[in-house]
Amino acid sequence: MGSRKSVSIEGLKIGGGAPVRVESMLKTRLTDIAGGAEETAKLAAAGCELARVALPEQSLAAPFAELIKKSPLPLMADIHFDHRLALAALGAGCRAIRINPGNMSGSAGLAEVTAAAKDLGAVIRIGANGGSLNNAQLEKTDGDRGAALVLAVEEQLKMLLENKFEDIIISAKSSSVEETARANAILANRWPFPLHIGITEAGCGNSGIVKGAVGIGLMLAQGIGDTIRVSLTSPGAEEVETGYNILQALGLRSRGWQLVSCPTCGRRRIEVAALVEKLRAIIPPTANKGMTIAVMGCEVNGPKEASGADFGVAGSPNGFIVFKKGAFLCRGEMEDFEKIIREQIVIY
Repeated sequence: MGSRKSVSIEGLKIGGGAPVRVESMLKTRLTDIAGGAEETAKLAAAGCELARVALPEQSLAAPFAELIKKSPLPLMADIHFDHRLALAALGAGCRAIRINPGNMSGSAGLAEVTAAAKDLGAVIRIGANGGSLNNAQLEKTDGDRGAALVLAVEEQLKMLLENKFEDIIISAKSSSVEETARANAILANRWPFPLHIGITEAGCGNSGIVKGAVGIGLMLAQGIGDTIRVSLTSPGAEEVETGYNILQALGLRSRGWQLVSCPTCGRRRIEVAALVEKLRAIIPPTANKGMTIAVMGCEVNGPKEASGADFGVAGSPNGFIVFKKGAFLCRGEMEDFEKIIREQIVIY
């Protein structure tokens, strides 16, 4: 899974066999340091491992330095248009920067940035974006946007390598699943550097989650990707939760216990959704890492269908039963649900 090479950002290893990392990006502007510090704390609590921060102006370098000191997780400066902003971010104490090859391609400026990054032991992410492709890149690829993403990454990558800089993450993202998956498949085949993957501007709500999950899941299932961000028009903690759900569905990482529940039908003996919420109140989402717990509505979908679950609950004519790996453990009435669950499942 993933790249042959690895990089380290403040001790966080990315690539080279490390777990697939889960990222987000601060929604709070750098003009609000208290809000930014609160948001980084929430992201860290949700399991975020790296957060990108937009640095659009030189005047924001000082508050960025303050935020870096307050943040419980590593930060990456998101830089566009002006290489001097990258230098300001490095000067503020940031040890990871993202540069956009669609709007920042000057070789002289990149030479300054790579020299400073090398001196400070910082990591550079080359982040090509479908919305920032320039006319020259599109003309060279006859309008093929997937190929233009690859070209954008490789143009800047070669400049960094010419400056003997190799602490690099590469990224090619678009709002198109097909373009993004194709571009990343090419890059993963050609280059050994860690890949950051995602579907940019995926949207919000269910449609955004589905689009992001399909694109990221498609790439991860092919062994492509070392770090992910689910780009949603939602709080960052929701991006992080969705990211872990994608990794858990693919069997790549687990932050807590995994739920299996039936979709319900007219046979149900219990209200599954309500019981799931009761179960979540008893067992925190980050507890019992790696455990699978099933909630099934009736005896048809009960122990047999969920026999792979470590523990399960199924509706019965007079309440519910609890089973382990398909084997019956006990039965109970709904008023005793919490007591019985705590007796049968050790929470850790």
